[in-house]
Amino acid sequence: MDTTHPAAQSGFATLSLAEPLLKAVAESGYTEPTPVQAQAIPEVLAGHDLMVAAQTGTGKTAAFMLPALSRLATPSQAPGRGPRVLVLAPTRELADQVTNAARTYGKFLRRMRVASIVGGVSYFHQNRALSQPLDILVATPGRLMDQMERGRVDLGRVEMLVLDEADRMLDMGFVDDVERIAAATPAGRQTVLFSATLEGDIARLGRRILREPRLVRVAGARDRHASIEQRLHFVDDRGHKDRLLDHVLRDVDVKQAIVFTATKRDADDLAIALGSQGHAAAALHGDMKQGHRTRTLAGMKQGRIRVLVATDVAARGIDVAGITHVINYDLPREPEAYVHRIGRTGRAGAKGLALSFAGRADRGMLARIERFTGQRLEAHVVPGFEPKPRGEAAPGRFGGRPDRERRPAGGPRRFAAPSAGHGRADAPRGRGVDTHPRHARKR
Repeated sequence: MDTTHPAAQSGFATLSLAEPLLKAVAESGYTEPTPVQAQAIPEVLAGHDLMVAAQTGTGKTAAFMLPALSRLATPSQAPGRGPRVLVLAPTRELADQVTNAARTYGKFLRRMRVASIVGGVSYFHQNRALSQPLDILVATPGRLMDQMERGRVDLGRVEMLVLDEADRMLDMGFVDDVERIAAATPAGRQTVLFSATLEGDIARLGRRILREPRLVRVAGARDRHASIEQRLHFVDDRGHKDRLLDHVLRDVDVKQAIVFTATKRDADDLAIALGSQGHAAAALHGDMKQGHRTRTLAGMKQGRIRVLVATDVAARGIDVAGITHVINYDLPREPEAYVHRIGRTGRAGAKGLALSFAGRADRGMLARIERFTGQRLEAHVVPGFEPKPRGEAAPGRFGGRPDRERRPAGGPRRFAAPSAGHGRADAPRGRGVDTHPRHARKR
């Protein structure tokens, strides 16, 4: 009788992974490595510094976590209790995802201790974890810098530094913290960087902290999302946008959806408004306490929440297989964020639908998105929700009224429900919220 693990009979066996890792991969239901795993894992196992262009949903977490765990099979020669592998991630959700992956793939290793250090949660349990011997530390930059300044983290044993979604960390203003953290690790460490794009600031960061890195380009930011249909809907004003959203969400084909807003206050207001219309909706943004965010994501994964209304900061790291629709209620501020948003659907070979609502004020961002992705967003019209014509002078593709909410001074907001009291901009605020260096270290 053949008792070989399925992964050992598959493409994973060619990657020189240890038997306990192959067993864990097989139990997770994977038989063949994704393209990014097939290309990145051998390079990391060989000890090379590596820069990888890969989107979310391509299997990039396993691409660095499996070889990182393989490293732990050999005992460390360096004294101390600090981690041997350090993973930096931009958000708490992504850090949680990476931590869970480490525990899943490393569950058959004899000894594997992992801890997560992120903002927005109590220092008590994190301090306790840091006082124990560690193998893998997953952290957001702001909270890690805070703990380093308090003298609670020893990075002198780090053998491998991973920067996950490095482009997002730079977008959030963490470049100085990332470089200071890298400088606190041994000069001979191995560094692996994952990003949606390897140009511009990312390339400059790579030249500063990596040594002769190998390059892997599997899913660059401009790659076409073959499994995701993208549609554009023009709207007259916010009232038109709200009615169209309610109509779309009542479609039986919408199993679960993420609706993206520009601000935390709009996420709260829109979730409350959708709930009053009978939708099982909840908000997710950077001002929420970690316990609330964790419960919300658990409700999404368990199917109790059908519509998640989120901001860009909160959306990184969300990995829910049942998301069939992504709706850009507000367009993002940067075209790169559009690519990350729509990547929340169409995962693991499934089909997905991404809808974007736009008014005349959005024409500049639409053009930037199309240039960045190399794709034209085709306009669609839902019968009964057509934008109103503007007459013969209407320019280009924009046939609707200007995207401007007209109301008298002091009049009510567009939603009747009270707001949660959060700021208009999605700039991180609050005690311990690890989303921007300026706010991450507030005591």
